[in-house]
Amino acid sequence: MKELTYQEVVLRPIVTEKTISQAERNNTYTFVVRENSNKIQIRRAIEHLFQVGVDDVRTQRYLGKRRRMGKYFGSTGNWKKAIIRVKEGDTIDFY
Repeated sequence: MKELTYQEVVLRPIVTEKTISQAERNNTYTFVVRENSNKIQIRRAIEHLFQVGVDDVRTQRYLGKRRRMGKYFGSTGNWKKAIIRVKEGDTIDFY
């Protein structure tokens, strides 16, 4: 199996009111990651891309939802979310 690069593992950050408040209070950041990536790959990618130390990685999988467009049915894609807690004093700036 082909090894994923760091840019392929971390797809994009999730920036909402809840994730911004978690970043301020708990020093945690949330990202959409590749579905087949594991916690070790996610940890290494975050440390390499953002030059921070990672304390904890938690992941959640989401199944796609069924959607309807007129008379046709389809579904949204499955995706995976990673919640990263960085070491005290490190921050990630998305802007």
